[in-house]
Amino acid sequence: MKLTVLGCSGSVPGPDSPASSYLVTADGFNLILDLGSGSLGALQRYLSVPEIGTICLSHLHPDHCMDLCGLYVAAKYSPASPFPRIPVYGPPGTASRMALAYDLPDDPGMEEELEFHTWQEVQQIGPFTVRTTSVVHPVPAYAIRVEHGNKALVYTGDTGPTDALVELARGADLLLSEAALQDNDPNNPLRLHLTPADAGEQAKRAGVKRLVITHVPPWFNRDHQTEAARRTFPGEVLTATPNATYDI
Repeated sequence: MKLTVLGCSGSVPGPDSPASSYLVTADGFNLILDLGSGSLGALQRYLSVPEIGTICLSHLHPDHCMDLCGLYVAAKYSPASPFPRIPVYGPPGTASRMALAYDLPDDPGMEEELEFHTWQEVQQIGPFTVRTTSVVHPVPAYAIRVEHGNKALVYTGDTGPTDALVELARGADLLLSEAALQDNDPNNPLRLHLTPADAGEQAKRAGVKRLVITHVPPWFNRDHQTEAARRTFPGEVLTATPNATYDI
């Protein structure tokens, strides 16, 4: 597998990066993890819209899904259209929520261009086995494990510390983990996001091989968040940056 960072800014797009979006490729298949604000433009540096195999949404906050509106427009009005509907996996109610975001009636909403599926615990998507688990956030949210051959990538989405994430990430080759808040941050009273210390601790408990810190808001320094995560994770810790790639 190959992981490419399309957008890694947390909560909002930043001056040098769209919000969350990641391209995972293997055997010529293109799987997108989240399509947050501004990420559709970055995605098109790597592939055209008809080359998208699947979109996988961790949850329905705008910084993780809102460029689905732009994708709908491209799929509907591009000179290359119509082409086969693009599968979109997400939480229950994704189709209705995205129809509302674009002020469309529920029927058909975006369903003529996009094919919506609700997350199951395990599903086969192209060459990938994709496993999910519910995590801790104000809305229904999922961590996502993508497996190909004997390799595994786990994406936290947005979450507070949870044993469910540790179990999903067990033995993964790479954990792509949010670290949206700073350690001892007073803005995290409900523990609905991870701090760097949390990210490192969860990675350590799961026994992952590499930890990549992402979803850092533009008001924090990415490298500082990564350095803080190194205090609790003894393995390799890297910083997600736009266009960074990782072989898995």
